[in-house]
Amino acid sequence: MPRSMQKYFVAIVPPEEVQAQAQEIKEGVRDKYNAKHALKSPAHVTLKMPFVWNEHKEGKLVGLLEDFFKERSPFPVEFKGIGRFGRRIMYARVHGGNELIETQEAFRHYCRRELKLNEELSDKAFTPHVTLVYSDLKKHFFDECWAMLKERGFYGKMEVRQVALLKKVNYRWQVLEMIDLDEKIDLG
Repeated sequence: MPRSMQKYFVAIVPPEEVQAQAQEIKEGVRDKYNAKHALKSPAHVTLKMPFVWNEHKEGKLVGLLEDFFKERSPFPVEFKGIGRFGRRIMYARVHGGNELIETQEAFRHYCRRELKLNEELSDKAFTPHVTLVYSDLKKHFFDECWAMLKERGFYGKMEVRQVALLKKVNYRWQVLEMIDLDEKIDLG
């Protein structure tokens, strides 16, 4: 990959109390099971899977994202419970109602049309979640770790007013830019 091409993705980044809860779980899994891949990014709900973009055109990317999200209204999201994808990934369940599903679907089409990005299977089969344990967990620890997470649970709420553009820097994902959703006040 040429030096100017970098990896990015777009996500909802929860508030500090939800971040802290996820971080505590990730660190506990690292300490007990030596599974640490989940620590390479802040807790997030992916709206667009990682993609490659020319770093010199980051400003254009941010502008395109602002154009889309300024047309979307804030909406509530709830974090409630633990789920898994097979025996590979464990996550916090995310409930955002129709607003979250519709936002992701419209954004998926916008990314294909305006950003000229390929659609990934996970873009089409959107399952909102916050990953807590990646597939670097050794298989023989899976059931024990799963029971621990199920017992602990995961809970939180937020109003989605911004989304984040994240960039991979030194093998870790960092928030590059926060992009506001429309904050129009309805005066009735």
